Amino acid sequence: THLSLARSELGRSRSADMADEANRAAFMEIQASMIELTGKLKQVQNQMRNKEGDKKRAFLTLEELRPLPEDTNTYKFVLEPKAVLQGEQEQKFKDSEAAIASLQTSKEYLEKQTAEVENNLRELLQQEPGIAKQIMSMSM
Repeated sequence: THLSLARSELGRSRSADMADEANRAAFMEIQASMIELTGKLKQVQNQMRNKEGDKKRAFLTLEELRPLPEDTNTYKFVLEPKAVLQGEQEQKFKDSEAAIASLQTSKEYLEKQTAEVENNLRELLQQEPGIAKQIMSMSM
């Protein structure tokens, strides 16, 4: 009877170890997803900031060009007609707006993905409170 009792405890211990290992693996996967999504989100936010700057520069350049007479040559690399430079700046402005809209969509998608991963992590920790202790002991 002692042998069968020891075997059943050993079996329970192995299944608990397997469950712990599965929980640890799930946590590591969630953590990797969170790191990846956070990186992508920061990248999109930086791209949006850059496009906002491009848009503002184009807008300010257009504001400076508007009061000039139409036949004024403006400086870029060589003297160009105002209409050429104005057209380029208007195109930059439109392109920046389109890029910002696209990046905003990407940002919203990544924010939803991040929230989903956070919920998965929260659920895992609620289902297996012991895993939080294990994770803390692993990180120290």
